[in-house]
Amino acid sequence: MSCKVGVAIVNYKTAPLVVECLAALAGAGKEGAAISVCVVDNASPDDSLSVLNQAVAEHNWSAWVDVIAAPKNGGFAYGNNVAFDHLASLHCSHYWLLNPDTLPGPDSLQVLLDYLAAHPEVGCVGSQLTDDDGSGQLSAFNFPRPLGEFVAASSIGLLIRLLPKLVVASHTMNQRGSVEWVVGASMLMRAEVVNRVGHMDEKYFLYYEEVDYCRKIHQAGFDVHFVPESRVVHHVGAATGISDLRRKQPPRRPSYWFESRRRFFRKNYGLFGAIVADVCWVLGFSCYRLKSLITGNGFPMPPKFFTDFLSHSVLNPLSYGNA
Repeated sequence: MSCKVGVAIVNYKTAPLVVECLAALAGAGKEGAAISVCVVDNASPDDSLSVLNQAVAEHNWSAWVDVIAAPKNGGFAYGNNVAFDHLASLHCSHYWLLNPDTLPGPDSLQVLLDYLAAHPEVGCVGSQLTDDDGSGQLSAFNFPRPLGEFVAASSIGLLIRLLPKLVVASHTMNQRGSVEWVVGASMLMRAEVVNRVGHMDEKYFLYYEEVDYCRKIHQAGFDVHFVPESRVVHHVGAATGISDLRRKQPPRRPSYWFESRRRFFRKNYGLFGAIVADVCWVLGFSCYRLKSLITGNGFPMPPKFFTDFLSHSVLNPLSYGNA
């Protein structure tokens, strides 16, 4: 069955990466699967627009690539919503969210399309994200839960093994089939899902928006699945600079990361649930620090992470107005 896939790419000062992604997409349109790409530039203060428009002209991509200049930098959800509106006018049957720092494989799209065709109950599928050398990245996850914040922050191996449902991230979840959420760096959805669920929540500037959206997809009666046969190279942190947890010294987390986390818990678990989540995190982090002092082992934390967490926590009354 023929279909038309609308690809949404949000750019902010990463035009060279977007051009590489478009070059990879140039061979993604297979028989029966035409693609239309919408690149939304979120008011980049550099020369992104000219770089993108020049690349489209030089490579003769104008038949399937549109570059839209957004009036503001409203974040990832905002940019995708701009793309959704444009792609809806093109009557796309599917929507594929791609990060600007990704390189989709030649058959990555077709694998996802074939999977959706074979599983009508599934509304959203995610790819296996990889490093340049093909090593797999964490790509499928459990939803963050209030009590799970203690498990995550404490990093106690016994709890992680005994309470796997409370563990958000684990390589054991990168298995084909039903999951709770997939990374928005490569996420394909049926158009009927987007039509029913609606726009992404623009109150998330960056991070947690695809977690929230996958939760809404589940609530709308659709399944979310992970398909490891679809492989997409992902240059972790190239777009934001904060996502690569393998760095020896992670950079300080920006305020929008904490605000997105706070919004997710307040929106999905209520104020009481958000309070439980933050108390659990503080207790868990305290256990982790104590364990690190005793054993001398631990992983590097971003600078001022604890104080930044508290300043954006629902436990801080001054943060309520920004939730």
